[in-house]
Amino acid sequence: MLVDFAAGVAASPLEVEEAAAQAERAGYDGFGAAETRHDVFGSLLLAARRTQTITLQSGIAVALARNPMTLAIQANDVQLVSRGRFQLGLGSQVRPHIERRFAMPWSKPAARLEEFVAAVRAIWAAWATGERLNFRGEFYRHTLMTDFFSPGPNPYGNPPILLAAVGERMTAAAGRAADGMLVHPLTSPAYLRERTLPILRAARGGSLDGFRLGLSAFVVTGADENARARAEQAVKAQIAFYASTPSYRPVLELHGWGELADRLNGLSRRQAWDEMTALVTDEVLDTFAVAGDVGRGLRDRFGDLVDRISFYTPYEVAPEVLDDLRAVIKL
Repeated sequence: MLVDFAAGVAASPLEVEEAAAQAERAGYDGFGAAETRHDVFGSLLLAARRTQTITLQSGIAVALARNPMTLAIQANDVQLVSRGRFQLGLGSQVRPHIERRFAMPWSKPAARLEEFVAAVRAIWAAWATGERLNFRGEFYRHTLMTDFFSPGPNPYGNPPILLAAVGERMTAAAGRAADGMLVHPLTSPAYLRERTLPILRAARGGSLDGFRLGLSAFVVTGADENARARAEQAVKAQIAFYASTPSYRPVLELHGWGELADRLNGLSRRQAWDEMTALVTDEVLDTFAVAGDVGRGLRDRFGDLVDRISFYTPYEVAPEVLDDLRAVIKL
């Protein structure tokens, strides 16, 4: 497995820039930045200027908050500035955020995102070949591109597109439309083997050759016992938050915890966060997070399932602790 470093979800653009430079110096294979409080493409442009070799990934950019043309331009620019080191990670977000935070349309998210990717590829192809842009879909239509607005072919080619997916429809869309998939942190080896991989193989005609899988994995780690105890509580809280989302119920259902998902969803409507965390038992934690000998645990659980892995740590952790995990995985 390749091992990536993930910037903090609340990191500012300048913090992302510095984290990317540190990750490259530490020997990580790749670097990912999320899109929460800041624009991920602006942050990665800074990271691209500060680094030379490390792969840079948006993890994720919210596709449905944009349109294919604006996103095609942003991704093309990061690919250009990074000299071909960019991976375009896309996700749909959920309906309340798309409609109420971004004031954008929401319908058939899996079908919409699959068409979105096709539209981006059509735009890139028009720039590369100079042929007329003529994309007409159910959700998007792009039929105008003049020389004045075309950046022309990217000398480093187009970046690979990776879709974030959990459910069956979005996973199938990723298999058909993308170059890879970003696995949600709320997953398990059993869910990957029994649900995710069969859907992807079916969508791709039976073969996953050339298709990339990346995972940001929950880990419980720390420099001492107190730090590890704080990490455990933080991971339990994050698991509870994700598991309260109806879209992720199938993951819990596979393990016989459908009722837990329903209880967490009800509590989330009351914002009863402490009660939710208390419902995440040690068994649930052990299913979705790796503790103890974390480096070897990640390698044993996911070494034959994913191509790239990063550490999901919703708590403060010393960089050298993560560096040690990376070294174990790379043995």
